Amino acid sequence: MATPTVRAATTTDDAAAAPAVGFVTHEVSNQAPPLEGYNLFTTDRALDEALARAGASWARDAAIAFGAELGGAPLEWGRVANVYGPVLRTHDRFGHRIDEVEFHPAWHDLMRTSVAHGLHALPWREARAGAHAARAALFFTMTQVEAGHLCPISMTYSGVPALRAQPELAAEWEPRLTSTSYDPRMRPAPEKTGALCGMAMTEKQGGSDVRANSTRAVPLGAGGPGREYAITGHKWFCSAPMCDVFLVLAHTERGLSCFAMPRFLPDGTRNQFHIQRLKDKLGNRSNASSEVEFHGAWARMVGDEGRGVPTIIAMVNHTRLDCVIGSSAGMRAALVQALHHTRHRSAFGKRLAEHALMQNVLADLCVESEAATTAMMRLAQAYDDGATPDEQAFARLATAVIKYWVCKRQPVVVVEALECLGGGGYVEESVMPRLFRESPLNGIWEGSGNVICLDVLRAMGREPESVDAFFREVDRGRGQDARLDAFVDATRDQLTDFTDIERRARRIVERMALALQGSLLVRHGDPAVAAAFCASRLAGDHGKAFGTLPSGLDCPAILARAWPV
Repeated sequence: MATPTVRAATTTDDAAAAPAVGFVTHEVSNQAPPLEGYNLFTTDRALDEALARAGASWARDAAIAFGAELGGAPLEWGRVANVYGPVLRTHDRFGHRIDEVEFHPAWHDLMRTSVAHGLHALPWREARAGAHAARAALFFTMTQVEAGHLCPISMTYSGVPALRAQPELAAEWEPRLTSTSYDPRMRPAPEKTGALCGMAMTEKQGGSDVRANSTRAVPLGAGGPGREYAITGHKWFCSAPMCDVFLVLAHTERGLSCFAMPRFLPDGTRNQFHIQRLKDKLGNRSNASSEVEFHGAWARMVGDEGRGVPTIIAMVNHTRLDCVIGSSAGMRAALVQALHHTRHRSAFGKRLAEHALMQNVLADLCVESEAATTAMMRLAQAYDDGATPDEQAFARLATAVIKYWVCKRQPVVVVEALECLGGGGYVEESVMPRLFRESPLNGIWEGSGNVICLDVLRAMGREPESVDAFFREVDRGRGQDARLDAFVDATRDQLTDFTDIERRARRIVERMALALQGSLLVRHGDPAVAAAFCASRLAGDHGKAFGTLPSGLDCPAILARAWPV
């Protein structure tokens, strides 16, 4: 093929009349290769080490195999599933109401992979120490591939403990919800090889204030736990409307109650569950979130009448855990993209990652990511079925504390990582815009920042033992770094002052999260990472933006740990 040339215009100037020199117009150079074909687990030392600490070493081989699998075709599935989003089909061509959602095959490939590896049910299938931590590690790696499809995965995982409040319903549904066979067919659950669970709590007039709900449930007979009801109302946000069963909140004569609502009636006909529209969301584009209406939909009560919030809180707590996992994973995904790009891209005579200022930025991001990962895995460990009362008390408070802070940190981490890629990071093909659009989601879902902070204050007042358990965990790091000790003492002092405490709630929760992260890092983290965290996050030797770590830290060691060359 001939080399493209540019020919000069005819002129009387002798120099301009010289023969044009041929040149290549589109030679690609100084670009990072595609980030693919790597193991998402073995390249993450913080995650690998945390898995062992959580008593889940038995799952390491499976995590390694999963990490290798995800570095291949699933990366492309994640891209395609977000390009070709879900489509709502309210009626078939004959005019019958069907209320179905169509997905691209890439979505089903992602779902099939996650279900096959037990991301929706591993702790309920493996009754052993470390099961929740093992599942968290798998969920964490898959989130880096594609986050949207993990909504129904998370709902299903979280729905099981809520359904256990009604043993006969759990006996019916748990075998279906824990099956590792993904069956997307719109069929009655008894005809399927596996099922998924969704949730419909919030309404447009109340949002997080679910007691403002107007949806009503009328008993079809005697009523009471496990009994049949007809539900009528509207839900502003129904997660994963393609699922087989939903946990729904509705009012009865005795107050807000929880119900299990299947898509199909016992006789095999469709329930009066109507999808009004799919949400046009900022991110999470692959996932179908919806508004729904119930027109006398058939359901059965879960738990005691009038105790809907306490019943469904088991589901909410587990989904909040997944918010922490998802945000930690989103940080990791963005960080890896930044590290990969800067190690291949050159500017001003050397690789970007070799410049001192870029090393400061990258190391700062590495510290934030490892702090999130370490806290996330410690929290997942506390969810084990065999957890002690002290661990359970710790989990009740730490879930909200870590959920608030880690979810707040994800967007700023992703933005800084995107900037490391420059203008190329602003282009859809870079993956970074998808990560950015996804980044605010977990901070909003399952309780936005203010709701979470108020939950922390409520837990501290109602369950003071949770505060004691939380600080017992933090104090395990006492004596290892003076900066941590001083920070923890100052944080405790703030908890003893109840003056204007609601206004100060965000500051209190932030400090509690940083104290826990610092304690975990000085005990379990790499010394260079722990030193950077204590100096910058606890002692205040840090600017308002990333890339402002103080001098004297071992940034190259931090980078090498985060992403081995």
